[in-house]
Amino acid sequence: MGCVFGKDAAAAAAAAVEKEVGEGRVSKKAAAEVSGSSGGEVSEEVRNGEEGERRTRPKGERRRSSRPNPRNSNPPKHLQGEQVAAGWPSWLSAVAGEAINGWTPRRADTFEKLDKIGQGTYSNVYKARDTLTGKIVALKKVRFDNLEPESVKFMAREILILRRLDHPNVIKLEGLVTSRMSCSLYLVFEYMEHDLAGLAASPAIKFTEPQVKCYMHQLLSGLEHCHNRNVLHRDIKGSNLLIDNGGILKIADFGLASFFDPNHKQPMTSRVVTLWYRPPELLLGATDYGVGVDLWSAGCILAELLAGKPIMPGRTEVEQLHKIFKLCGSPSEEYWKKSKLPHATIFKPQQSYKRCIAETFKDFPPSSLPLIDTLLSIDPAQRQTATAALRNEFFTTKPYACDPSSLPKYPPSKEMDAKLRDEEARRLRAAGKSNADGVRRSRPRDRAVRGIPVPEANAELQANLDRRRLITHANAKSKSEKFPPPHQDGTLGYTLGSSNHIDPVFDPPDVPFSSTNFSYSKESIQTWSGPLIDPAGVGAPRRKKHLSGQIHSQSKTSKRDPKR
Repeated sequence: MGCVFGKDAAAAAAAAVEKEVGEGRVSKKAAAEVSGSSGGEVSEEVRNGEEGERRTRPKGERRRSSRPNPRNSNPPKHLQGEQVAAGWPSWLSAVAGEAINGWTPRRADTFEKLDKIGQGTYSNVYKARDTLTGKIVALKKVRFDNLEPESVKFMAREILILRRLDHPNVIKLEGLVTSRMSCSLYLVFEYMEHDLAGLAASPAIKFTEPQVKCYMHQLLSGLEHCHNRNVLHRDIKGSNLLIDNGGILKIADFGLASFFDPNHKQPMTSRVVTLWYRPPELLLGATDYGVGVDLWSAGCILAELLAGKPIMPGRTEVEQLHKIFKLCGSPSEEYWKKSKLPHATIFKPQQSYKRCIAETFKDFPPSSLPLIDTLLSIDPAQRQTATAALRNEFFTTKPYACDPSSLPKYPPSKEMDAKLRDEEARRLRAAGKSNADGVRRSRPRDRAVRGIPVPEANAELQANLDRRRLITHANAKSKSEKFPPPHQDGTLGYTLGSSNHIDPVFDPPDVPFSSTNFSYSKESIQTWSGPLIDPAGVGAPRRKKHLSGQIHSQSKTSKRDPKR
């Protein structure tokens, strides 16, 4: 997503300045300053024609209009010119002037990067120091193509949403870092020491019931504010819930967030929310949805905090829906008829499942079950609102939620730290098993798993991929099998054509909760990413085959067990 400033760009800029000088809209002094700095950062503001030098118009020359030319995308009252003069790049002002209106950009050299603390689908996050104030901040570098207006608009939507929100439990956008000649953009946030996923994955941390209530009350309070301001987050998960040393939880990462109007609904993409926290209506292709998508994710977070591990860790959309139906029950026939979801005929289970939330989570605090039951309703209308959830008996029953300031002071812990711990543990295990002949091979399904971010979470089984190709080939309007570009949100999206009917024979192992209590022991969490190979075989030297007659017999004995 490059942006190149070479001799052609400099020449074009100089020509444009000369033209403005000829029209009397820019002074010769300002033009000289701009020409002198065309190879780097523009240091002086380009002033308007009222301050420029007057010139006599030759006889017969037509008077040029000073009004903005709509073909040049000039905003009213020269707003774009004012923003560029203030230091904003023209590609940003031309497309997303509303997002930066009234703000002045910070220079990149006023921050010192200290460490990389996070990585998402569309961004990287760094810990940095503000050299002007000495304050530690978080810098989020957004990935986009500044040459593609739709990509810039998508990026600017996050800025607009963040500027609309103002709540103690929602991350605050403190500024933007860029320059006129820059092709990148950083969002400046307050630095938060932890995220909920990192704390939950730490073997030394065990949440008590009052602590779970404290975190959940803050999460629902932040969602209530977002929904009241007509904002859907659409990616609630542990790594997007940041926590500072004072115990304050803040909802972060609004890269997939969107505005919504409950009275005038517009179609939105269903390809949002990380797979483990994605509600069934999105898995079924819904494009008309509301606050229920965030409330479902909040219900998954609540159950996960109480259980000590994710409650529905599906690897594919098919498996995720199967886990949802087995826990929350199959949708009723009335729901299928009422919802008219695009993939209902594909994903509709052939056998009926009974709802078993109370039985599955029987060791949870009794007051938590009604709230979990509500938030994990198959019908999004039955999930109610964040305001209603805050009034639930879960928060009015002893033991009450603790004060955030009374929460323990944890060492800095983020999801990335947990991943690094897991990778190191995996490396040590692989090194220890390099000569372990006869040791039982580790089966993939014996391992705990971690959520996969959007869109990588949308992997499919080979049979489903084959079916997808057939449907895509038959549907001429389906332009892509991949995750649609984020700026296409607000449209009906692409035909997913995903998976087969859920076969009753297909029964992946369930996560047992019967022994769940608050003194659980946490094991190291690993991921499903990467090839599923035997660690014992990694690095082991292969024996050379000396006799050609042995090749055929050895090839038969070296085949992998198909059940593995």
